[in-house]
Amino acid sequence: MKMKTSLLVCFLGFSLMACQAEEINDKEPGDVDTPQEKVYQHKGLDRYEEPITLTMVGEMSDNLRGLEEQFPGETLRENRWTELYKDVLGIDIHYDWIVESPFYYQRLSNEIAFGKLPDVLKVDAVQMRQLAKAGLIQDLTEIFESYATPFTKYVMSQESIDPFEAAMIDDQLMGIPEVISDLDTMQYIWIRNDWLENLQLDPPQTMDDLLAISKAFTHNDPDQNGEDDTYGLAVTNYLWNNVGGLTGFMAGFEAYPTIWLERDDGQLVYGGIQPEVKEALSVLQEMYKDGQIDSEFMFKDGNKIKEQVKNGEIGLVFGEQWASFWVEDSLNSASNADWQAYPIVSATDQPPQMPISHQVDHFWVVRADYEYPEALVKLNNLHLEKNWGETADYEQYYSTPFPAWQFSPVTPYPVLKNLEAYRDLEYARQRGDDSTLHGEAKAIHERITAYLQEGERIGWGWLKTYDSDGAYSILDQFLKNDQILFDKFISPPTETMMELDNILMNRQLDYYQNIILGNPINDFDSYVQDWQEIGGNQMTEEINNIYREHQER
Repeated sequence: MKMKTSLLVCFLGFSLMACQAEEINDKEPGDVDTPQEKVYQHKGLDRYEEPITLTMVGEMSDNLRGLEEQFPGETLRENRWTELYKDVLGIDIHYDWIVESPFYYQRLSNEIAFGKLPDVLKVDAVQMRQLAKAGLIQDLTEIFESYATPFTKYVMSQESIDPFEAAMIDDQLMGIPEVISDLDTMQYIWIRNDWLENLQLDPPQTMDDLLAISKAFTHNDPDQNGEDDTYGLAVTNYLWNNVGGLTGFMAGFEAYPTIWLERDDGQLVYGGIQPEVKEALSVLQEMYKDGQIDSEFMFKDGNKIKEQVKNGEIGLVFGEQWASFWVEDSLNSASNADWQAYPIVSATDQPPQMPISHQVDHFWVVRADYEYPEALVKLNNLHLEKNWGETADYEQYYSTPFPAWQFSPVTPYPVLKNLEAYRDLEYARQRGDDSTLHGEAKAIHERITAYLQEGERIGWGWLKTYDSDGAYSILDQFLKNDQILFDKFISPPTETMMELDNILMNRQLDYYQNIILGNPINDFDSYVQDWQEIGGNQMTEEINNIYREHQER
């Protein structure tokens, strides 16, 4: 099964689909071939003659509790989505159990150990391989091919890497990947613009510029309060956090410590043991010694760093496009706080490349003896259709503006939707005409307008992400300039990875942290040797064997 297409084809396909949808919707009300009749003719959206029951297990979170408060009478068990699935598809969803998100996989592992599987469940890559090896889940190759609607297949082929490769075990599709946009994980430098202005500094063009800004933000009183109470760079205890981590910083040194790279000879090597990482760690160590990084970063997770940002203690944060909402609370303590996204910068004479890991970490699988495996595909079809298809009801099922989509047990989405929304908004801005905006782009435009015209704070983060000089404008340029570096390994974990990957990743984190804290920089060489001897060399061999097989197909 090959679902991969180029980004260019995806962009063109999305535009063509939008045009076709407009043409269909322009038909007179009396026409026979209405959008709903046309779409729902596909067997992937057929209703079962007799309603069926589908059992699942679920996760509860603060977000969902907040959502239940916004929609009185609706809960994770019974809500607009469960009603829709029952009414349109004849699928009655029952949850065997629901636990807090942090305990979901622990509870699931216990249930799997005792053979207690619901009809459909979400698992990680290791659990999928274990269940497949034990014969406890079904091969979904033909099921997906037959029941996925053309729109579902199109949406799931939008990723720049083929998400189905990660779900293939012995040439069988053992799960439907929960596809999360890899491009949305692009990192930017979020900088306090007001601090730059206070110190009469220009935005960074090179790594040297960025290091000079970090030093100035630490020692030159950027908030002009007369106190030595600021740091240059935010660093969380987990160095690879999507906000406050160091992935974007290290990329400036051509160091890519969390992905697999392809050498000139076609072999894959692990980025975390390459010499460029050593240089980046050496610079971070000097920044730590100089006080540019909080001396207690080892004890501070993302929430604690966010509190420091809120209090006006930090002026540089590497983070994804949604970091605008993460830093927004700093406006509470300083009304003039002004954050702006900037592209990552290079320490060499080469343009920087942003490393992107594949985001296929979880999969929906079906119990081996469940009679209706196609029900899982039907749920995905309808979720996509009611949010982005020809019969979409965006404000009822996706954003009201509260995120009603979170009530659905399956939540696939077009992974290019955010980038496309930016492009739609930019096109409207250039034309001076917002009348053509619809769906997500229209909702974002309304929030930005409410901020610009009425001072509604809810639109500030949207402006910083989607404006002409916002985060997505940078992503757009990085794509056009071929500055995205994708992880080359996307298959299910190898035997050695299942056994040792967590150990190796923890060892890597320990070494990196301690070097930043002041351990000899040559400890990096010891780490490389440990990594290779503990299992890294074996893992590299297994990964290259799989990579060669895929290349030969």
